[in-house]
Amino acid sequence: MGIFGKKNEGGLMDVIRCDEQDYLVWKWRPSGAANTTKKENAIRYGSSLRVKDGEVAVFVYQQKDGQMMDFIMGPHDKKIETANFPVLTSIVGSLWGGESPFQAEIYFINLQGNNQVRFAVPYFDVADPRYPDFTLPVAARGSITFNITDYKSFIKLNRMVDFDLESFTLQIKDAVAKYVKNFIANCETFSLLQIERKGMEISDLIKGRLFSAFADDFGVNLKRFDLSAIEIDKESENYAEFVRLTKTQQTRRAEIDTEQYERVAKLSAESQFIQAHAINQQADVLKTAAQSMGQMGGMDFGGGGGMNPAGIMMGMAMGGAMGGQMAGMMNHYGQAAQPQQPVGGIPTPPPMPNIVQYMVAINGQQYGPYNLAQMQQMAQSGQINAQVLVWAQGMPSWVAAGSVPELANLFVATTPPPMPPTL
Repeated sequence: MGIFGKKNEGGLMDVIRCDEQDYLVWKWRPSGAANTTKKENAIRYGSSLRVKDGEVAVFVYQQKDGQMMDFIMGPHDKKIETANFPVLTSIVGSLWGGESPFQAEIYFINLQGNNQVRFAVPYFDVADPRYPDFTLPVAARGSITFNITDYKSFIKLNRMVDFDLESFTLQIKDAVAKYVKNFIANCETFSLLQIERKGMEISDLIKGRLFSAFADDFGVNLKRFDLSAIEIDKESENYAEFVRLTKTQQTRRAEIDTEQYERVAKLSAESQFIQAHAINQQADVLKTAAQSMGQMGGMDFGGGGGMNPAGIMMGMAMGGAMGGQMAGMMNHYGQAAQPQQPVGGIPTPPPMPNIVQYMVAINGQQYGPYNLAQMQQMAQSGQINAQVLVWAQGMPSWVAAGSVPELANLFVATTPPPMPPTL
């Protein structure tokens, strides 16, 4: 008997199509055939092939050097001709002239349908990240949704001849359970008491791992992974002890936070007291300086009695300068006295850069401190000159104002030249 037997033993003219409503892979058999045999796989030319949109028909030819396949994507509704079957053309065309029946197994693969599989992972022990030796039973359940997009990869990874959807689904459930257990058991991001409320975050993390595994191991596309529930066995003997330990830790943490807050508040109050004391001390110094300036304004440096206008002007200018200094000092300490942000709050800005201020020695008494603008004002009004002794933070001793580079320019041409002679 030849490879196809007698001509009248070839398959009858038939319509090759899949009428199943719910399937992933379906094998076509000739009408009335309960089992597939070589005779029943003998397909005659002239038979019609109908492939719906969203599915692919796979013709598998068994050859000595292995399987060879033709893929017909839907929609397709034509009679079988070698022009539409590249592999079939090379197999049959040269041997039988394109007129004899050919043997092939035909599978329809659903590319459009979504396949949902529900899973449940029974209780397994999970340790809390804070207590590695303390475990509680945890269970999980949910569903996955997948479809087939790369059908060639799917065929390489799964045997079409004995494909069984139920067996395939069990393999997927086992894989999902393995990944879910592994991830939850080794998750250090959430504590055990938080894990029941973190289903959505955990679903997203597990899906990232499952996506590539499903493509590599099963040849399918994972569309959704939904972890609907994570449950802790609250009846287990360790649960009550675990809750007690967690509450104790939370109470201790709250106590530490309170102690830290009180310590910060105490330091802030002490700082404000020190600053207020400094303001009082500085006010006394300025008050004494103002009184001295008033006395200087009332003295008769010329020996003729009466008021000294130059002294009065100097006293007024010095008083104004000291008043400005006092206002600036109050503003500075007022800002410094603001309460600090609590730990973990918005950080306070860095301090303003230091501004050099000078003390001035007049008639054996020291006045100030004055900033550069105030020193310039007093130089212009003639209250100080280049010979006045000054001192600033960082200077080893009192020096003449004219020898300080920053102040030297203040005394250039401050003294008017002699009046021209009267003609």
